[in-house]
Amino acid sequence: MCWALNNSTNLRNINRVIYQYLFVNLYQLNPALETKKDIRSLTLDELKKVFVENGDQAFRAKQVYEWLWKKSATSFDLMTNLSKATRELLDKNFVINAVKVDDMQISSDRTIKNAFKLYDSNIVEGVLIPTPNRMTACISSQVGCSLTCKFCATGKLERLRNLNADEIYDQVVLIKNQAEEKYKTPLSNIVYMGMGEPLLNYKNVMDSIQKITSPEGLNMSPQRITVSTAGVSKMIMKLADDGAKFNLALSLHAANDQKRNYIMPINESNSLEALAEALKYFYEKTETRVTYEYIAFKDFNDSLQDAKELAAFCKHIPCKVNIIEYNPIDDGEFQQTTNERLDAFAKFLESKNIIVNVRRSRGKDIDAACGQLANKNKEGFVTRKMKVAKKVQE
Repeated sequence: MCWALNNSTNLRNINRVIYQYLFVNLYQLNPALETKKDIRSLTLDELKKVFVENGDQAFRAKQVYEWLWKKSATSFDLMTNLSKATRELLDKNFVINAVKVDDMQISSDRTIKNAFKLYDSNIVEGVLIPTPNRMTACISSQVGCSLTCKFCATGKLERLRNLNADEIYDQVVLIKNQAEEKYKTPLSNIVYMGMGEPLLNYKNVMDSIQKITSPEGLNMSPQRITVSTAGVSKMIMKLADDGAKFNLALSLHAANDQKRNYIMPINESNSLEALAEALKYFYEKTETRVTYEYIAFKDFNDSLQDAKELAAFCKHIPCKVNIIEYNPIDDGEFQQTTNERLDAFAKFLESKNIIVNVRRSRGKDIDAACGQLANKNKEGFVTRKMKVAKKVQE
């Protein structure tokens, strides 16, 4: 799915240089990184083995695990029920690659957009969306995106890498803390609708959800989590086979193949027919109602004929439709539809007994709305990349 920077050939080239620098040359600058392992990549059993091999008790692993995933510790020094010797052992052999807030903007409607800095200096974005009834974290699953959806700014970026499960988890923790500190309200919902396609980072996304929902982690209900996909048919079926207990949303945006091929090239290999079969399989296995996300573009997919095609697609399984207000990106190819056409579209669907919600955008003044993430951070982002690229070339 996909919300962030606009792209150019130069930016892609810069990103390739940066990737090489971060994953190869960085180790030459800091050899210690080669020997220290990310402790959050270990399972509980692997952590137990570490303590036993170092002459300590296996139960220490459970203590550390609790600090990492339940208390969200970002430093071994915070693990105060461990001896100093144990903390020094951990610090000598392991690292906690904690995500940090690199930049934060607050909208006039209280939406908070974050630029999150990863351990390798890559940037992803996440948003806290406050409404009267809920506090929602919108989080990213990849650095960039390999899909090229025409209406989405992140779709114009190159995918640099997948996020690790702990990096996804950290976004939730940081946004959860913001909700509590700034608005005195607990986080209620999580949507995987930020940068990247979650189902193309399947294992790490699923691992992150396990840590977020587990009693040994943040203990949030899976019913409060929605994973949104541009439509990877075989992975939707895998979700069903794996017994997914969270909600699934499909970024549909057109209910005929010709239009969907144009705005979402992934449809060329995941046609509406293939998606329909995958969604039927998903519903049969999980009995979970699927949400269809539908951005209304002026004079492209907002006619009554488009509504009829969407209504026909909705017959496959129990579903609901979120009609989303479009937020233009820099190239200006698409425009927001009129209120009159939007209302007529929604009323037609409702006349067919389809559950419809019209989603108005939030955070538009800081480019935090759907499809816009990172536009205002673009200059600083590119400048940082160019500085590192120059250093590599020298």
